[in-house]
Amino acid sequence: MSGLEALLALVHQVTGTPYIVGGNTPAGTDCSGLASWVSNVASGRPAFSGRFHTANEESALLARGFRYGTAPNAVVVGWNSYHTAVTLPDGTPVASGEPGGVRIGGGGAYQRQFTHHMYLPMEPEAPAEEAPVVEFAAMVEPAPEPAAVPMGEPMAIELAAAPLEAPPLDAPIEAPFDAPIAPPGEAPPMDALPLDEAPAPAEPGPAPADQEAPPQA
Repeated sequence: MSGLEALLALVHQVTGTPYIVGGNTPAGTDCSGLASWVSNVASGRPAFSGRFHTANEESALLARGFRYGTAPNAVVVGWNSYHTAVTLPDGTPVASGEPGGVRIGGGGAYQRQFTHHMYLPMEPEAPAEEAPVVEFAAMVEPAPEPAAVPMGEPMAIELAAAPLEAPPLDAPIEAPFDAPIAPPGEAPPMDALPLDEAPAPAEPGPAPADQEAPPQA
């Protein structure tokens, strides 16, 4: 827990408790008792380990490491002979008896009535660590660029052609249709190839009977 977080936790724990003169328990306290608790926690002491009052406030704050004056990012305490209040490093004012018991608000340490001011520097809050940025683009290898082709020079496109296989020299030659295969060196006969047959001539019918010539007049 950081210093500011510890101070805020203390203040929220006792906020709303009544104003009790000389009180030094979480049940309630007065203005100098609240200033004592805050300065104790800011300097690394237990909150209720000891308290002071406005008459010895200067020496008590010096013993806790406080410096004279005011400063940002610090616990600032202001007081006079009868009242005191505190401003936390984040600017939160706290007091008891303005009026009533312990509460957040009011003028804090910068009230015009205060004639004394002291402060305790606090370490600034460290910024939260940012998650590393993963550059996914660097994890992917780029594709190789194609080779440049000179201008005016045709691009060679290689097409894979199916290989042509010649029949073996000793393969038998198949003759078309049913034609007989002629011996080597001889031409096949003309009637070897089947042609469309011509229709058979019609058979002669019976001879017509002799017709008599009509008589001449």
